[in-house]
Amino acid sequence: MKTKKLTISALLIAIGALAGQLIYIPIGASKCFPVQHTINVLSAVLLGPWYGVINAFCISLLRNFMGTGSLMAFPGSMVGALLAGQMYRLTKNNYITAFGEIFGTAILGGFLAVPIAVFIMGNAVGAFAYVIPFLISTMGGSIIALLILQSNTFVSIAKKIVEE
Repeated sequence: MKTKKLTISALLIAIGALAGQLIYIPIGASKCFPVQHTINVLSAVLLGPWYGVINAFCISLLRNFMGTGSLMAFPGSMVGALLAGQMYRLTKNNYITAFGEIFGTAILGGFLAVPIAVFIMGNAVGAFAYVIPFLISTMGGSIIALLILQSNTFVSIAKKIVEE
């Protein structure tokens, strides 16, 4: 493992764990928590799929330890990060990467959250119970990540640091 990648990964984990509950966007009766998903897309582009999954796991774990997260954070964020990372690895396209994050988190992660809710947490929920809430947050985070990635200055500096 490269020290620079580990350092960037640690910074993204710290930002995600600390800002994950502080930054939100009210959308109707719901709240969009975009930080985790922004970090997933940025990790996919800058660090690769496996760093993205590790970042998502660490952020979810830290948020659970701090009492600001739930078990539902694990399936959505980790699957979204993995799919986003694989999409970027295969296509090098930021928009497809963001779509991978959205599909992985909202659809796949939303369905994977149901057995966790039913068997581990004891909550009876429908198959689509987590798809819409996950979709709201992951779309917000993916859009923010795309806006950040549109900044040529950010991308050139970040990639230069990672690749050296």
